[in-house]
Parts: sequence; C-alpha cells; structure tokens
Amino acid sequence: MVAFSSLALALTAPGQTIGVSVMIDPLIADLGIGRTQISTAYLIGTLTGACAMPLVGRAIDRHGPRAVMAAVGAAFGAVLIALSFVTGIAGLTAGFVGIRMTGQGALSLVATTTVAYWFDRRRGLALGIVGAVGSAGISTAPILTERLIAATSWQQAWLIQGLVVWAVVIPLALFGLRNRPADLGQHVDGVPPAHGEESSGGLTGWTLRPALRTGMFWVIVACLSASSMLATGLAFHQIDLLGERGLSTAQAAANFLPQTAAVLLVTIASGALLDRFSPRFVMTGSVLTLAAAVIAAALVDSAWTALAYGIILGTSGGMIRAVDSAAMPRYFGTAHLGAIRGISHTAVIAASALGPLAVSLGRDLTGSYAGVLPWLAAIPLLIAVAAATVPEPPPTPADQGESPASPETTGSPGSP
Repeated sequence: MVAFSSLALALTAPGQTIGVSVMIDPLIADLGIGRTQISTAYLIGTLTGACAMPLVGRAIDRHGPRAVMAAVGAAFGAVLIALSFVTGIAGLTAGFVGIRMTGQGALSLVATTTVAYWFDRRRGLALGIVGAVGSAGISTAPILTERLIAATSWQQAWLIQGLVVWAVVIPLALFGLRNRPADLGQHVDGVPPAHGEESSGGLTGWTLRPALRTGMFWVIVACLSASSMLATGLAFHQIDLLGERGLSTAQAAANFLPQTAAVLLVTIASGALLDRFSPRFVMTGSVLTLAAAVIAAALVDSAWTALAYGIILGTSGGMIRAVDSAAMPRYFGTAHLGAIRGISHTAVIAASALGPLAVSLGRDLTGSYAGVLPWLAAIPLLIAVAAATVPEPPPTPADQGESPASPETTGSPGSP
C-alpha cells in the first residue's frame, strides 16, 4: 500500500504547481496572454477545484479509496489530454479547474488517506515514506517536462502526461490498491486490535463537526495553507524569479532538484518524529523554516545561494508534508478521516490558488520579487506562534465519547 500510494502521489505531478510552472512561459508566448492573466486563471481554476474536496473526502469514507482513485485517475487523464487542445484563456482556465481538482486535489488526498487506514503506531513513518517518494517524483517532473517541451511542444507534453496517468493510475487502483487491511484478512499494523475495538473494525476517532470546533484543527489548516500558498507562489514563478536573480532557465528548473533531495530526507525523518512526539513541534519548525525560505529567495545572487534556497524550501516542504498526512489521524483518528481531511484539503488548495497571484501582484507593486517576499515571510512567522501555543485536543471530545465508525465506513467497502 505504501508503494502504490507513493506512485499515485508522484503521478499528481502534472496537476501540481511545479509541474505547471514550466508550461507558463510557452503558454504566455503561444496564447498571447499576460503573466498576471495566467496567474488569475490559475487562481480561478484552483479555487473552483478546491470546492470538490469535501465531496471527495466523503466519497473515500463511503466507497473506499480504491474506487475513488480509479475514478479520479480516469478524470485526471482526460483533463490533461483535453489541455493539449487549448487555444485561449477560457479553455486554459477550465483545464486548470480540472487538473487542480483531480490531480493536485483528489488524487493526492486519496493516496495519502489510504495509507492512514493501514498503520497506527508507524503511521508517521509510513506516510513520511509516501510523501518523500511522491515528492521526489513530483519534483523531477519539471525537468522531464521541460525537456519534453523542448523536443516536441507543450501540447504534446500534456497529451503524453494524460496517457501516462491513464496507463498507470487506473490499473494501480483496480488491481493493486485495497481499501483496508480487513479486505485481505489483516489488521492495522499487522496486529489484532485491542479488546473493545473489534466492533468498529479498529476505526475510532472524532466526527467532523467536533473536530472543526478545536483550535488545533485550524492551526494545522493554517500551517498547511501558509505552506501551500507561499511554496506554490514561489514554484509557479520560479523560472522568472530565479531568472531575475541571474540564473538561466535550465538552472532555475534544476533548482527543483535540491528541493527534492531535502524533501525526500526531511519527510521521512519528520514522519518518524511524528510517531514519537507531538505534531506541534514539527508544525512550528515547518513554518519557521518556510519563513526562512521566503526570505532566502529574495537574497539569491548566485548558483550557490540558489542551492541554499532550494534546500531550505525543500526542508520546510518535507516537514509540512509529514504534518499534512499524519497530524489529522494522530489528533482525530481514522473513523471519519476522509471527511475531516476533505475540509482541510479545500482550505489548502484554496490557499495555493492565492500564492501565484499574490507573488505576481506583489512583484508588480514593488517592482521586483525581492521587494515583496520579506512581507510575505511575516505570514508563517505569525502562524508559528499559534502552532506553539494552541492546546492539543483530547483523544475524543467530551460530548462524543468513543466514536466508532459510521455504517458507511465499516466493513470492506469496494473490496473485490
């Protein structure tokens, strides 16, 4: 399940900002649209796509990850193929809606949620491996896509990506993925549940509404959203941003590699830490490191300082990826994890929509990326204070008691 989820997460790359980033300049040149226009189209596409995440989360709870991943893979591949025929801003905006909804949103949500059902005591490490391997695949996409565009065109690049998603994600979901350990006669962690958990299939935890009333839920959302907004803004404009600092297009695209290396190592390490310590320590560290990365982007003046920037940004991304996957099940259990993460995923995707436009408009107002980035660094610094001070919730809310899985989450939904 870790291997299948890692592969599925890696294949969200065409819908991720760094996968789209290398398309931006060719799209601007061929379609005759401005940078702020395309940032606005991306904003609209991302915000609209985010609205579907609560529905996707509930579908995972009701039908199981297997059926949802197959459906999402089919839709994601179709949208990518359709994007290869785009000729104007309207079609491009519709395409952005599709890839952000199905790729960046739904496919990543189902991939990471699946693993949470299979582990408890080593959930952080398992999700850390998924996040690291998936991030490695995502981060290599810009280099492969840039070469593919150079050899063919951006239209052919999107067409090929869509066919690859169809060829891999749908068979992976139908023939590889299983919803829960019970589908194979196994148990979470490979260990029979303790006395009293058998009736709920080992699924316990908070329901959605009580979770939404806790301060920690919103602190997690704020940490994830700040990272999503700022990292997306930096990645979306990375070619132009680092070009302003003196790097070539190839050097700017290659800067995703140190980010990948840092994400790979830090996500696994952070996941292991989350198995042993409170998530608040990793959350606080992630937003403090994010603030440092945003400031570092404004100070790049050579290939070496660009390397340092990439490592710092990747470190922050690795920490927040571990938090994204492991903090919600750690605090709120797995009984209604899809619904809970569906709400948080909506906020995170919406925040990612604001990033490119905020950086672009800030550049227009200040005259350079270096002028706006220090102001944006204040956002994660403020969130770090909340992450360090908001109290952690109890295992179950006082008015809920021990929450078994609802009827729609029991059994083995969608099992073969």
